[in-house]
Amino acid sequence: MASEIKDRTPGSGSRKPAEAASGSMVWFNGAVTSESEARVSPFDHGLLVGDGVFETLAAHGGRIFAMTRHYERLRKSAEVFGIEVPARDTLERAGEEVLVANALERARVRITVTGGLAPLGSEKGKAAPTVVVAAAELPNWGASAEVVVVPFTRNETGALTGLKTTSYGENVVALAYAKERGASEAIFGNTRGNLCEGTGSNIFLVRDEVAITPPLSSGCLAGITRSLVLELCEQEGIALQEEDVSLGELESVEEAFLTSTTRDVQAIGGIGGRELARVPGEVTSRLRDAFTRLVARDFDP
Repeated sequence: MASEIKDRTPGSGSRKPAEAASGSMVWFNGAVTSESEARVSPFDHGLLVGDGVFETLAAHGGRIFAMTRHYERLRKSAEVFGIEVPARDTLERAGEEVLVANALERARVRITVTGGLAPLGSEKGKAAPTVVVAAAELPNWGASAEVVVVPFTRNETGALTGLKTTSYGENVVALAYAKERGASEAIFGNTRGNLCEGTGSNIFLVRDEVAITPPLSSGCLAGITRSLVLELCEQEGIALQEEDVSLGELESVEEAFLTSTTRDVQAIGGIGGRELARVPGEVTSRLRDAFTRLVARDFDP
């Protein structure tokens, strides 16, 4: 079945394989297989200590968006862990195969690479990495998001700062905190009391028609959508500043938005239960529309 799937291409009209009826099809260490057959060892270092990296990409019409940017970030994160990742083209083909195998057109594609087999501790092993590519439908986040600031901080000087790693325990706890309060995203400050990021998103505020977002020195991830929006601001003639913002400014901001691979550009409707005055505001609407046009014209910007 794996070899049969590899010969297909997105948009070929092939039907979903029968195996997928009982579970998703994934690309696991070089071949497409059913979720039930893919097995990660109990000694995999990603499972044991979070020694792994990942990327989540969006697919539209069965095509993966911004593959080159995501791959470069994956590679840079993996270098810090000493993990070797497969070639870009290999992972792109893997993503395409998984999309076809699961009959997905609009989807999120996750590439996960771990340190592979290792001792029961923080010491790294010498085995080959474990590589998994999986896909699922893109979530429908709605036109706007409710967010809440969590009572936890991002460490802007930590060993994993700026990396996209599988060590997501902080995000799990923070997102659960937000969900309990009716929000779909949690917002972190950093140890200096400044705005940082969401669990899976970057945040922008709009002040006097200027888009403002925390700099990478705040400890936030260099989001792919964030970087594209920075470029779109210049192209669209929208004033932009990357600057430290006090968490206290969230109490009076009237327009704000999130950026992420699955949300694109999404207006923030409320912060901690306070409704914002402009949802979406003019700047948010312009950037949202500009991003939609970008996706339509260039799949690897």
